[in-house]
Amino acid sequence: MLLRPRRVLSAALLSALSLPVLGSDLIAPIKLDTADLNADAPACDDLNAFVNSRWLANNPVPSDRTTWGTFETLAERSLTLQRQIAEQAAAANASAGVDKLIGDFYATGLDDTAINAQGVAPLQPVLDRIAALDSPQAITTWLREAYAKGQGALFGFGGEADFKNSSMTIAYTSQGGMSLPEKGYYTLEREDYAKIREAFKAHVQKTLELSGVDAASAAEQAQWVFGFEQRLADASLSRVEMRNPAVFYNPVSLADAEKLTPNFSWAEFFKAQGVAAPEMFSLAQPKFFEALNAMLVEVPVAHWQAYLRFHAIDGAAPYLGDALAEQNFSFYGKTLRGQQEQQPRWKRVLNELNGQMGEALGQAYVARTFPPEAKAQALELVNHLSAALKTRIEQLDWMSDATKLKALEKWASFTPKIGYPDVWRDWSGLQTTRNSYLDNVLALIAFNYRYNLDKIGKPVDKSTWEMSPQTVNAYYNPLRNEIVFPAAILQPPFFDPGADPAVNYGGIGAVIGHEMIHGYDDQGSKFDAQGNFSNWWTDEDRKGFEARTDKLVTQFSSYVAIDGLKVKGDLTLGENIADLGGLSVAFDAMNRYLSEHDEWKTRKIDGYDQAQRFFMNWATVWRRNFKDEELKLRLDTDSHAPAGFRAIGAPSNMGSFAAAFNCSVKDKMVRPAEVQVAIW
Repeated sequence: MLLRPRRVLSAALLSALSLPVLGSDLIAPIKLDTADLNADAPACDDLNAFVNSRWLANNPVPSDRTTWGTFETLAERSLTLQRQIAEQAAAANASAGVDKLIGDFYATGLDDTAINAQGVAPLQPVLDRIAALDSPQAITTWLREAYAKGQGALFGFGGEADFKNSSMTIAYTSQGGMSLPEKGYYTLEREDYAKIREAFKAHVQKTLELSGVDAASAAEQAQWVFGFEQRLADASLSRVEMRNPAVFYNPVSLADAEKLTPNFSWAEFFKAQGVAAPEMFSLAQPKFFEALNAMLVEVPVAHWQAYLRFHAIDGAAPYLGDALAEQNFSFYGKTLRGQQEQQPRWKRVLNELNGQMGEALGQAYVARTFPPEAKAQALELVNHLSAALKTRIEQLDWMSDATKLKALEKWASFTPKIGYPDVWRDWSGLQTTRNSYLDNVLALIAFNYRYNLDKIGKPVDKSTWEMSPQTVNAYYNPLRNEIVFPAAILQPPFFDPGADPAVNYGGIGAVIGHEMIHGYDDQGSKFDAQGNFSNWWTDEDRKGFEARTDKLVTQFSSYVAIDGLKVKGDLTLGENIADLGGLSVAFDAMNRYLSEHDEWKTRKIDGYDQAQRFFMNWATVWRRNFKDEELKLRLDTDSHAPAGFRAIGAPSNMGSFAAAFNCSVKDKMVRPAEVQVAIW
């Protein structure tokens, strides 16, 4: 993924959306602009500072955000358009169709008067059921019932393609149940982690108090909740360990699963979810489930109740009254991420609507913003990048012919998806009202959960998308060997039909290359052309590949981000491989294009040639400020290196960058030959 559910929007809604002409409230996207360049920071010393430092100094993170830059400005543009769609749907107050679903959700989400008047009442039936639990058996029954509504928080469960037969969908489980971002927050003795642990306990206590628990009981229960989650953390894998796809695939029979967790019946669980008993499913991270099995009998029922009570309230807090919503934000937004104030309610509601029903909004968004011509031009760029990647694979000097054949077989089977789905998802059967925001959220959660579970035991539907068209991002799916580019990313600085070739190849071209290279990164390379988890490498070639990737781990692990904390090169390796390979492929593709278009070969714009503007726009893509807290959190949890290091990491390994700016071997952006990294 560059950064890392088919629906029908009724004709009635589309015809009703006579959207106004966009005005000045639509934020301008960031573009490559030579007026932003900092002559005091030479490109050969620091490309990021040369291109971005002036803008970054003049554009601090807004108080309602934790980051601000290229991606965020495009997200703001997208939200403005979505707001127009949602407001008109809410005003129409239709009686049926997707326009009713969008309108009901948005209207109830914005009705803060009703939300505050209802208080915790919409959640009270759930809290009453938790209060009645009196045994381990009652707890397991509760868990089965909660999961059947899509409200399970203790572990992950859902359908996904079988790693060994990617054409079929099977059930997967995965570890979960922790409120803090990563197991290290519970287990490592670091001063900042210790402060967050205490803040979390205070958050649990306050949340329980706001739901009606007396202060003394809430304080005691907060200790129980933390101890409960700490035990889960002890049995969990780290973010680095979870990068390995092998840890997600542990095929077992129901009988073997029952032996692993005798206190938790998987046969009964599948029955409660309405899923036919499978011959096999993936019980991933078995150590976690062994610990969970023990906790069902070893942890007192009262502690279980405290944990379940807190998670029920905490999970619902953003959709309840202001007091609980503010408390939830105070910890997860302000304490963990450094965000000083909540976003306006309309943005919060749209963000939730995007998460639950984004594709419904997406069809109207595409009709408004993404003409067929843009899709055709983007596909042309994909074809150019694909041809350049094929040539690079064929010319690799460290890979044997046997492995190259497999790599080229995978290359030939890449499936590109651009802009929006060819088949939109059907939302028939989803019921919403104008009575309760929380009820609408829970209805969508249950509907989407059932939509996913209904895939188990069936062939994979490869027409579906994992992102909505209005999402500013892109992704690669190894189980389908597909590269996907939503409409919202196909605008400046990534893509501009009126720009010079360098801007588009250094922007969306590098993104396309990045997603293609994910098929060959340290984890994507473990899946074959059909999307199966399979070793298609010779042992010697894999060894040579890892020798090169180890150098990239070392490079990024040397970058100090903040307060002496460094980038985790092993956590970010896949994205760094994709950046380096993608940028290299994009540069080749641009040169191939220039060789066929004489008018661009020697032309300069504002004094810079195409090679220079290519790397300058690459850096523009990574223009981004962070709140300190957000940056620290991402160092522990994000598989992407902070943006500024992405701007310089790949170019500093490329001789084409040094040649473009006439850099010398003494310059900081020119890595010595013995540590320079070249992979794909």
